[in-house]
Amino acid sequence: MLKEISLPSPHDCSDCPIRHRAVCARCDADELEHLDKIKYYRSFEAGQTVVWSGDPMDFVGSVVSGIATLTQTMEDGRTQMVGLLLPSDFVGRPGRDGSAYDVVATTDLVMCCFRKKPFEKMMLETPHIAQRLLEMTLDELDAAREWMLVLGRKTAREKIASLLSIIARRDATLHLRPAQGKVVFDLPLTREAMADYLGLTLETVSRQISALKRDGVIQLEGKRHVTVPDLDRLMDEAGDDSDGGVFA
Repeated sequence: MLKEISLPSPHDCSDCPIRHRAVCARCDADELEHLDKIKYYRSFEAGQTVVWSGDPMDFVGSVVSGIATLTQTMEDGRTQMVGLLLPSDFVGRPGRDGSAYDVVATTDLVMCCFRKKPFEKMMLETPHIAQRLLEMTLDELDAAREWMLVLGRKTAREKIASLLSIIARRDATLHLRPAQGKVVFDLPLTREAMADYLGLTLETVSRQISALKRDGVIQLEGKRHVTVPDLDRLMDEAGDDSDGGVFA
């Protein structure tokens, strides 16, 4: 069930954990005050649908915590996960009435939402928001093109390493830590979700994670707590360079 929630100091955007990466990252105090008048928070439980493809959306917003997936369904019922929404990612498209994809909470999810029409009006009046949203959209386009390479050309081991490196770099950036050397993070996806996203079987995902662990590329505590002793080595396993890429 969808719940509207109260967060600590909801009117103080300076305390927001995604403030430095969100669509409002460059807003000044007056602009933040204006945004505050049209914003509200929503929480979704793991497995809950945020919006169905084709349904009207009366809001846009940013993921504050948790993770969601973008999924497309074919006419015969087959589905494909086409994207991940991590903290600070933007949900919804100004100027578009409905959603192009199913958006589903993979973990418990908190979103900072803005009423759509006032947000669209503010975009026209506030260059800071329009510019930041353009940058985020271009980053998303770059990420989608990179993901085409991951799905189309990389081996199973490279796919797993690529996904881990994406999450590791994003987690480091979100927490203002250097995305280099030793990196520690909690994996937000189950192995079943990883298999679905990467187009692999569950057995293949488990086997490749075990191989990366055996080879010392990653360390695991339980199934979700991941330590990467050397991020450059993980990037090498992914077949990528180590400059942080478009995902950092």
